[in-house]
Amino acid sequence: MACFFKRLVDFKMNRKQNPRPNPVSSPRTGDRTKSRCREPKPSSTYSPPVAASPSQKLDCSARWGKEYDVCVCHTEDDVTYVQELVSFLELHPHSLRCFLQLRDSAPGGAICTELCHAVRESHCWVLVITPSFLKDPWCRYQMQQALSESLAANGRVIPVRKQLEWKDYPQELRFMYSIDVWLDKENGFQRIKHAVLYYLSELCRKEVEQSDSVQSQPESNVDRVSETLDLSGNC
Repeated sequence: MACFFKRLVDFKMNRKQNPRPNPVSSPRTGDRTKSRCREPKPSSTYSPPVAASPSQKLDCSARWGKEYDVCVCHTEDDVTYVQELVSFLELHPHSLRCFLQLRDSAPGGAICTELCHAVRESHCWVLVITPSFLKDPWCRYQMQQALSESLAANGRVIPVRKQLEWKDYPQELRFMYSIDVWLDKENGFQRIKHAVLYYLSELCRKEVEQSDSVQSQPESNVDRVSETLDLSGNC
């Protein structure tokens, strides 16, 4: 009996010194797994590539090399029509740079000098051809200057027929397409703008192609120089 009480006392003492873990407070298997794992990363969202704006597509040194994108040649009788056309071409987002004679000519400058400067500093020329245009010597002069600057029909000269019959159309312009705005003015504005934008986009595209070809040439030249050095060393 004394031995039994001694064992009971030893059991109670061991229980106090080493208490049994509480099953409620002990970590569960799922908790241990979470503690070892890192926090999940947020799922990456797909961001589509940003398309180039119209102004960025026309941003090249070849375009900025001239002062104007388009020069509008007209008579005083068509001032109202031309002002509406220029306002349309200068709208955002393309914001074409237009030369308007009454607005952009230098005060005190010679007419011949100002017209020649406008033609040479423009990429495209819109000729608003009317019966009054054909009777104006300065308009005829500006038309001849534009044709001499662009000998080939590459889109720089844009003839616009306004209240003009075909029999009176200048012979110098009959080898290229024209835009007839006699009945549909709004659609004519769109076609004129499209023609100018097409030429400018082709101008910038050719500049990019030329720069790419120039960048690829130095590598080939280096290879040729290295081959020459190797041959000289073998000799």
